[in-house]
Amino acid sequence: MPDITAAHWIYLVGIVAILVTMIYRKNIIVPAVSFTFLTALVFSGSIVTGLASVFNASLVAAQELFNIFLIIALVTGMLGALRALGADKRMVAPFRGVMRNAHLSWWALIVVTYFISLFFWPTPAVPLIGAVLIPVAIRAGLRPLAVGFTVAIAGQGMALSSDYVIRVAPGLSAKSAGVSADAVANRAFVLSLIVGAVAIGIGYALEFRKMRTPSQQWLDEWEALDSLEGTKIDDSPTVGHGAALREEMVDDPALTSWSEREHEHAHATGTAATTTMVEERGGAGVATMEELTSDTTVSPGVSKAFAIAVPVAYLALIVYLAYRTINKSGDGSLVGGDAAALVGGIAAVFIFLGALAEGRRTFLERSAEHVVDGLVFAFKAMGVVIPIAGFFFIGNGDFAGRILGVAPGADGAVAGPSFLFDLVVDAQNYIPQNGFVTSLGILAIGVVAGLDGSGFSGLPLTGSLAGTLGHVSGVSPETLAAVGQMGNIWSGGGTLVAWSSLIAVAGFARVNVLELARMCFIPVMSGLIIATVVAVAVFG
Repeated sequence: MPDITAAHWIYLVGIVAILVTMIYRKNIIVPAVSFTFLTALVFSGSIVTGLASVFNASLVAAQELFNIFLIIALVTGMLGALRALGADKRMVAPFRGVMRNAHLSWWALIVVTYFISLFFWPTPAVPLIGAVLIPVAIRAGLRPLAVGFTVAIAGQGMALSSDYVIRVAPGLSAKSAGVSADAVANRAFVLSLIVGAVAIGIGYALEFRKMRTPSQQWLDEWEALDSLEGTKIDDSPTVGHGAALREEMVDDPALTSWSEREHEHAHATGTAATTTMVEERGGAGVATMEELTSDTTVSPGVSKAFAIAVPVAYLALIVYLAYRTINKSGDGSLVGGDAAALVGGIAAVFIFLGALAEGRRTFLERSAEHVVDGLVFAFKAMGVVIPIAGFFFIGNGDFAGRILGVAPGADGAVAGPSFLFDLVVDAQNYIPQNGFVTSLGILAIGVVAGLDGSGFSGLPLTGSLAGTLGHVSGVSPETLAAVGQMGNIWSGGGTLVAWSSLIAVAGFARVNVLELARMCFIPVMSGLIIATVVAVAVFG
């Protein structure tokens, strides 16, 4: 049995303090940094080591997680390049012809939102869907509240909780649990589909009798409603996928006036943007694709080519990864983070190609602008995770030595104290030796951790607990990490918490965000519980 010292108890109090802070919907950076300092101070007995550990914890976390930041930056930069070409809207345009009634609109919104969010995250997907497809769905007879439900479940829930393409979430969970990111990603992908299927099924059953016949009246009434102003929450925490990303939503070109977009484009490219009035067609209140992209000087053929090439490239990558996973064949060169690196590499190529297509004279400047914009967004969206992850890394023996300044051993390895693991081992006699109880406990912690409205900041906690509890519960750490990831992201990523990015969905759907959160609660919680039971029974 490990010796439990005063530093162990300080670390445990820190975990409890962070959970309590999350429950009260407050930012958890201060308690995370404070207890990093106190843990190091009590462990070393030196205030110098305590102060240095505050910096070292964030530095170690940044070193371990920077690949994730870079992928976010490149994918976001690519979306900026596509937006400048008008290709972002063209990617969803074919689905408008499918949405002829409320039932078809329900499923079309789910499919389009899911795939866009899977490849690009929900942040750019929401304004894109809001600008192009939501008005069509409203006119087709789908209630605004149902529109918000489908977008939130498919994007902020199902796609973001697995994060199977960009793999930020599985990377955070796996790093903290000390397991393979691919294993966590694969299990999280299956669980996300289960949660989504249950939630969508329940939501569809509840909404079925409320669907209306297509009419221009619904669109006219919806357009008369207030938008983002009616769903503003003043005390929302500025973390992760919360207010920091809502600021990006409000600043998105999809929400600005056409004249502002034309001015910005002309200023950036040094050319005179062509202007065309956007007119309603067919009484649907939806502009044609040529009108939607009239603020760019790029030819329609180039825009269409990029709208096709980007999804095809990532679809080919998914097929390739699935083929290697199923067959477990090849030279074995594509392992670990290499799959995520391919996502970033493809994004970088399209950034440069998009900037070149936008204008040869401005190619170099616009390429740099897209990359910088992506980096700014990445740190705004994920920067809060660094000091939080630093606290949980100090509880992990693989990182604690580097944070606390422990001298390396004879073999050159730096071995530090394992505060969290020691606490779990010491308390194992009090932990139920039941996989279902442990998994439901991890799920509950994940849901609570998501109450800060971030969706990602609690992943170091659930990952660390998964890595330690997996050894005493009979359930693999990979499975527990995936379960904790489900609870964290479905809660704080934008389906259950009204002060998360759910407010952006509510703003585009023009509904009250609290009503939307209430509509999501029973379907999502039912899906999470069922998925957890399946995870233990199937994966173990």
